[in-house]
Amino acid sequence: MLEAVERKIAQYIAELEDTDAAALYRRLPAGKRLRARLILTIAGSGLPAVETAAVVEMIHAASLLHDDVIDDAFVRRGEASLNALYGNKTAIMFGDVLYSKAFHELVDIDRRIARVISRAVVQLSLGERRDVLLGERFNPDRDAYLGMIYQKTASLIEAASEAAALLAGKRPEPYRTYGRNLGLAFQMIDDLLDITQPSEVLGKPAMHDYEEGKTTLPYITLYECLDEEGRAKLVALHGRRLRPEDQAWILGQMQVHGVLERCYVEARELVEEAMALMEQEGEPNLEAIARKMIERNY
Repeated sequence: MLEAVERKIAQYIAELEDTDAAALYRRLPAGKRLRARLILTIAGSGLPAVETAAVVEMIHAASLLHDDVIDDAFVRRGEASLNALYGNKTAIMFGDVLYSKAFHELVDIDRRIARVISRAVVQLSLGERRDVLLGERFNPDRDAYLGMIYQKTASLIEAASEAAALLAGKRPEPYRTYGRNLGLAFQMIDDLLDITQPSEVLGKPAMHDYEEGKTTLPYITLYECLDEEGRAKLVALHGRRLRPEDQAWILGQMQVHGVLERCYVEARELVEEAMALMEQEGEPNLEAIARKMIERNY
């Protein structure tokens, strides 16, 4: 079913009648297509579902292009990012092209779907801004982190699940909660993998998030566990190029305090709640997607 989504995105790009845009699109890695998988699993493979999935994936791709510019990220999934290849201006403008084309197609699908997804894109954009603001200094506020990852990551996954339920004539509430929990847990697992996985798996250096100024859940949890001297050291390393001994100290302290296990349990609790909801709705395939997401290593 994902092949139909890929063909629909390619059709939307071709309709732009712009060879430069088509060439840029071909350089984008497809990624996991999690949002498309959710929509097709919930709503089936009819044309409205395929169109909605294509639109959501184009929006997601646009947000990643903007993220790479904001984060000065030159690698995306192990390959040179678009901004590394063609510069920030090209990446930003092509992201705007994807956003614009996605919304152009969205209005013809269903008014309810358009409202759900456009509302999520507003949250996504606010989340991008909030992420930048939180990155200006070490952030020890767990609620601020959770609010930011809801906006930046979970809101679009939540919207994809809710939109698919509306297309399928299903009760949207449990699917909305499922998508929200899955999105929050997805980002938490990403934040853990940034610390635990080698660079050849991640396609970027280990602990790169912290060097960029991102205070993710493991660092917030570690901060809560440390004494005053340890907290001062952790904060002093924030946003700096980490030496091997710095990385070793951070990882060692996380192991001493069981930080990684605690964060994983927090993510798993969200996924288990989502799986329980889908069990009640008779959606074993959605349970399987959630289980696979929490067990992934990249």
